Amino acid sequence: MAKLRVIQWATGNIGARALRAVIEHPDMELVGLWVSSPDKAGRDAGELCGMDGPAGVTATSDAAALTVLDADCVLYMRQGTDMAELAALLSSGKNVVTTRGDFHHPPMMQPEARAAIEAACQAGGTSIYSTGSSPGFITEALPLALLSLSRRLDCLTVEEFADCSTRNSPQLLFDIMRFAQPMGPFNQMQADHLKADFAASLAQIAAASGIAIDRWEARGEYSPASEDIEIAAGMVPKGTIAAMRTIISGIAGDAVRFRFIANWYVSRQIDHADWELRESGWRVKVAGDTPVDVAITFPVAPEDYAAFTPGLTGHRAVNAVHAVCAAAPGIRTTADLGQVIACLR
Repeated sequence: MAKLRVIQWATGNIGARALRAVIEHPDMELVGLWVSSPDKAGRDAGELCGMDGPAGVTATSDAAALTVLDADCVLYMRQGTDMAELAALLSSGKNVVTTRGDFHHPPMMQPEARAAIEAACQAGGTSIYSTGSSPGFITEALPLALLSLSRRLDCLTVEEFADCSTRNSPQLLFDIMRFAQPMGPFNQMQADHLKADFAASLAQIAAASGIAIDRWEARGEYSPASEDIEIAAGMVPKGTIAAMRTIISGIAGDAVRFRFIANWYVSRQIDHADWELRESGWRVKVAGDTPVDVAITFPVAPEDYAAFTPGLTGHRAVNAVHAVCAAAPGIRTTADLGQVIACLR
């Protein structure tokens, strides 16, 4: 089987991990690399993903040059989604796998954007697929498998747990995420931001399962530290924000049928004793005629955690390339795409 020719689009934490995975993949050939930073343009792909030697592909910021390059697939992992850029890539005959969350459930896209992307796919005979670890694997691939055991679903709940206490990023934790800040109303913009991706991801599963959802709601709440806490990024005083929960709910009538709960915290010593804060990982609960409760944790040392996490998202995208290249033209979803199988030889 001929190797698939792949272009990597961007080299952030996840993009750099995907880039290395493509270079090392037995059935893929890296043929292009797009970067946004002038400091990265002109450098070898191997250097940009931490390899010992060169990969023989030079990074460029020239999107037009890559658009006309012969390639089977683009791994699109830039900050922000440029619909015109994607349409050009798809029209040129290149399939796209992206970690951007815009394509999880086409009916929830802006009609104009959806029409433009679908037209580009038809013009190029290509497909595009949004995936990753969360949303993606934990809100789509695993729930679909678990629901195959059921004949009645009362509620599917996906919980994410993220212990941020070992992350030495004061600006991110204190200024952006608001840990160690005084208690106050929850940042609804944060809840709505998560809703955009996670409601679409879960809506895909609801639609595939034949369950009609009337509305999607997003809310959040904070919990204060019950004592002074010293974390890697600094001090979290007693009474300030030490944990937060964001809840995305898909509601039919008066019943919650699908739910995603993000639990982010810097300490489990909080005032809300009823919050069950687990170690970093996921929990998927199926309530119905065949109830199951699945917990996933990451057996990784704290000092290795930052190097480990990009693979959760980047590797699934790389592994999806073959299925997307083989799929019918259009916006593809986990529910209608062929099985994503990793080639590990």
